[in-house]
Amino acid sequence: MVLLIQWATGVMPMGFAEFAGQKYLNLETFKKSGEGVKTPVWFAADPSAKLNSNDAKLYVYTIGVSGKVKRIRNNSSVKIAPCNMRGDVQGGWVPAHAEILSGTEAAHGMQLLNKKYLPWKQLLDFFAMFRKRERTVIVIRPA
Repeated sequence: MVLLIQWATGVMPMGFAEFAGQKYLNLETFKKSGEGVKTPVWFAADPSAKLNSNDAKLYVYTIGVSGKVKRIRNNSSVKIAPCNMRGDVQGGWVPAHAEILSGTEAAHGMQLLNKKYLPWKQLLDFFAMFRKRERTVIVIRPA
């Protein structure tokens, strides 16, 4: 009923509601040529905003020199879709904007990821200490 009323009025909810309860999202970033590159990643939602709102934020992290980081620096427009750990899409693609974070907001995103993926992320972080690779936190917002 609500969906029918929203369709009739032309006002559809925005945000990332279909990511509730999901463990992975498929992040599509774009090369300078426009070709998309899809990568399954862990993500954590910011609990301060509802997932079905335009204020929704999803945090992901990656190695600092990854292709994702380079592509996002060149083009912040991305698409995301819920997926399984192999990247098989299990929902619709949603247009979004990605931003590379630093400082307290990056620390907040990492804290949310640590909490959601306990103890697996801590185990990976332990082994990552020996490689001394920089990690980059990215926030994804609705387009």
